[in-house]
Amino acid sequence: MNSCSNKEESNSTETTVSETSANNSSTGGGAASVKDDDSQPNVVKVASGSKDHTTLVAAVQAAELVDVLAQSGPYTVFAPTNAAFDLLPKGTVEGLLKPEKKADLQNILQFHVTTSMYSESMFRDGLKLGMANGGSVVISKKDGKLMVNDANIVGHVTASNGIIYVIDKVLLPTQ
Repeated sequence: MNSCSNKEESNSTETTVSETSANNSSTGGGAASVKDDDSQPNVVKVASGSKDHTTLVAAVQAAELVDVLAQSGPYTVFAPTNAAFDLLPKGTVEGLLKPEKKADLQNILQFHVTTSMYSESMFRDGLKLGMANGGSVVISKKDGKLMVNDANIVGHVTASNGIIYVIDKVLLPTQ
């Protein structure tokens, strides 16, 4: 999630933003290691302070991505609520939190993060964003509402190192 290569295709109606991600498996990250010099909290602190994102925070901790997401960014994070995780098949979350599933969990979580900051005004129907895991998502507008893939964007919070969009479904990579 540390290097970024943005590319816009001017002869197309679709903008593609592609990003490469570094393997962050050696990055440690408990809640005590969150650092933020700004007065505004970073994306990890914002999520940690939300009662609706306890499952996401537990997953970020289990995947050892806390330190990465506490860095300066910038990041755009699509943050599934606890209710979004509850929509997954029974046992999925518990299984992903096991140490032997750390790589799978990292892949899923990195599919929720871009290493660029996108304000809501930058979103347009058909915008394709490259995610930190190497995959991509598509922003759409349906009935005046924003979506990322098939998840509704139901709110957003600005953090010191990016922006968090609250979503009502977990995004699952196809790779």
